[in-house]
Amino acid sequence: MNNIFKDIPEDLSLEVFEDLTKSKNIKIERIISKGHSSPETGWYDQTQNEWVIVLKGEAILTFDNKPDIKLCQGDYLNIAAHQKHKVSWTTSEEETIWLAIHYD
Repeated sequence: MNNIFKDIPEDLSLEVFEDLTKSKNIKIERIISKGHSSPETGWYDQTQNEWVIVLKGEAILTFDNKPDIKLCQGDYLNIAAHQKHKVSWTTSEEETIWLAIHYD
């Protein structure tokens, strides 16, 4: 049995991206952040839609043409394909555990 809250690496100097399952049209991944953010330049500009939920922790998403969104435990949103976005902040006080579903 797997558990989304187990097997958290002790060394979180780098953000962790872990595929839980994937197929041709969908990918489900666990992301673990702790004080991480996207690079200053550039945006995520994905070819698939992304549904994301913060299961633990806090984060702020920045969009190219929308207001920033703060996500706390339990908050989720859908990011349309090619909606430019980035993670501008995650709390350094605890791990931020995300569940992301990329789909067509």
